[in-house]
Amino acid sequence: MVSTYVSYLAVARNLGASLSNVASQATVARDSSYYKENIGKVTTVDEFMGDYKLYSYAMKAYGLEDMTYAKAFMKKVLESDLSDSSSFANSLSDTRYAEFAAAFKFAGETKTAQSDVQRDNLLDAYEESFDTEADDIADATDYFEENISSITSVDDLLSSSKLKNYVLTAFGLSTEYTSSSFLKSVLTSDLDDADSFVNQLDDAVYVNLAKAFNFTEDGSTDGDVMSEDQISLVTSAYAVASATTASSETGEAYDTYFATQIGNVTSVDELMSDDKLVSYLRTAYGLTDSETDNFISAALKSADVADAIGLSDLHDAFNFDEEGALADGDTAQTSDQITATTAAFDENYEVLVANTSTEDATDNYTTRIASVTSIDDFLVSNDDDDDDDNDDLPELWEMALRAYDIDPDSVSKSEVRKILESDPSDSKSYVNSLKDDRFVAFRKAFNFDSSGDVTVPLQAMSESVVDDYAAYYKQNKIRYLKGDELTEATDAADEEITYFREQMATITTASEFLADDRLVSFALEAKGLDPDDVTSDALEKMFSSDLDDEDSYVNKLDDNRFAELVGAFNFDQDGNISADPTGTVQQRGDVLETIDAYVRLTLEDDQGDNNTGVRLALYFQRKAPDISNAYDILGDSALFEFFTTTFNLSSYVSNMDVDKQAEMIDNFIDIKDLSDPDKVDDLIKRFTAMYDMANGTGTTSTALSILTGSATISADTLLAMAQLKSG
Repeated sequence: MVSTYVSYLAVARNLGASLSNVASQATVARDSSYYKENIGKVTTVDEFMGDYKLYSYAMKAYGLEDMTYAKAFMKKVLESDLSDSSSFANSLSDTRYAEFAAAFKFAGETKTAQSDVQRDNLLDAYEESFDTEADDIADATDYFEENISSITSVDDLLSSSKLKNYVLTAFGLSTEYTSSSFLKSVLTSDLDDADSFVNQLDDAVYVNLAKAFNFTEDGSTDGDVMSEDQISLVTSAYAVASATTASSETGEAYDTYFATQIGNVTSVDELMSDDKLVSYLRTAYGLTDSETDNFISAALKSADVADAIGLSDLHDAFNFDEEGALADGDTAQTSDQITATTAAFDENYEVLVANTSTEDATDNYTTRIASVTSIDDFLVSNDDDDDDDNDDLPELWEMALRAYDIDPDSVSKSEVRKILESDPSDSKSYVNSLKDDRFVAFRKAFNFDSSGDVTVPLQAMSESVVDDYAAYYKQNKIRYLKGDELTEATDAADEEITYFREQMATITTASEFLADDRLVSFALEAKGLDPDDVTSDALEKMFSSDLDDEDSYVNKLDDNRFAELVGAFNFDQDGNISADPTGTVQQRGDVLETIDAYVRLTLEDDQGDNNTGVRLALYFQRKAPDISNAYDILGDSALFEFFTTTFNLSSYVSNMDVDKQAEMIDNFIDIKDLSDPDKVDDLIKRFTAMYDMANGTGTTSTALSILTGSATISADTLLAMAQLKSG
């Protein structure tokens, strides 16, 4: 009679072929095909259990076939919150139930306007934008100051786009629509000629622009193109125009600009035409947005009006008559008035600087975005929400646009809505029609569908699968460890898990994933695969394989875990992120795992029909790498039978105290050895020999009988041996 070990080897030595043979059996192939084609249609536990073919298939795959009848019990398992250690599935000593629940996602993926990673990345970019803005202002100013002295004609200035745009920005003019020919006419005008081009425009902005340079009518210069005062005026104007938040540097620029310009102002209308001067006065005299420019203009002209609307201080700081003009010999402000206005500005601006911390804005964003369920919610103003303390903070969409280097003032709310309703993966969608990567990045930072409702974040690996891989990775890293080693390994694993979570939320292609060795190693180790055994070329072939093609590269590999790994990602065959593979209650990788598990269980059952010892040996071979401690063996009747048979133990062992049983197992088996295939094979050799001897199958040599001991050892003797060994 053929020994159990020889029968086991016939299957195990070419396990891939053995599994393929089972998978190709007509009944198995038909049932697997049905499962694969229909599990994606299921959305609820009741639907799942109502389809007996699906339900029974899955139950067998996870070794729970005997519990198929217990639907009420299994429903509680499937509805368990696995993140809660006290949930029903987690409270069961048999880990197969938690594994079964983890294979399905009946609670569904979480719909959210932004995942934690999306939100954190956006807020990080928002905060960084202020430092970037300050650096950009400084760099542009340095370039202007270093190069303006080399300009000898108006054509030189206009031929340098960087210098020209700097000047246009400083004076609040469009860099896109202001033509060079128009600028040339302004800059070469005779300011003393009432009929000159610039004076005929009747706009103080263009007059001030012309005054900032020393061009003659033919476009040349008699000396320096700009004096130091003129340069100071333009650079301070640029800083004020470009800064979007209060800072000490911007405050100094404001003071410089005000001191330079206020002496040239001859009327209220001229003053009011300069947005920077008006902004300066608003800060200096504590004016709010409700006090319009018309109020300011009226107060500057009339003491009575100023008194009536509470702006007497503003009126008294200037010397305009009721027509808004200045009497002969008067200036808009005396030196004392300028000093008082500057002091008021500096005092109030310091408060603005102190309040420029982004902490309140980001806290408000974090709070509000968590409750956003639609684009409508996202576009609700801080003024209109339930929090009265956030009214002065930037709006959610303003912060989001700024994070992606988009001027909030350049995009209307209706445009924001159209962008967020667009499909960034559709080349013909509205957001892609803008031909601007900034808007595409902005759109991808949110999870809204075409109806404007929140949906599940589309990631290279769905969040629930990331959770599973994180759990597998950590289990594999801390298995067998205790004390300081356990603490250190836990901390290291947590660090890798954080990295994996954050990066997987940003990966959009298979090539990006494969380019990050740290991510690849994490995913492989989570599946129990050694990264050193897999080449980059092999991984590229795997991720370009068609999982639906039985003859594709990854499906022809002996180890099914590679196909399961590829299936865990939401990549299409071209390697691009896609919603198509994400699945419903089971992700594509979980479907493959279930089918692979079903085929493996069928193989073991088929072998068990001929020889129970072969089934137990195959079962132990499969489970051994996942055994973390003696209690894993005690909690699994098949593993416990393997153990008691291997060491010829009495059936009375099960009557011992559980902790004593665990102590006994630890004295017979070094659990760490179960991760070594060679040592697992040694145990299987011993088991099959003992099984054959106990069941009268195969042949057992006298030497082996002496080695293993043919007599049954009593529980009391075993306990005494365990106590002696541990003492």
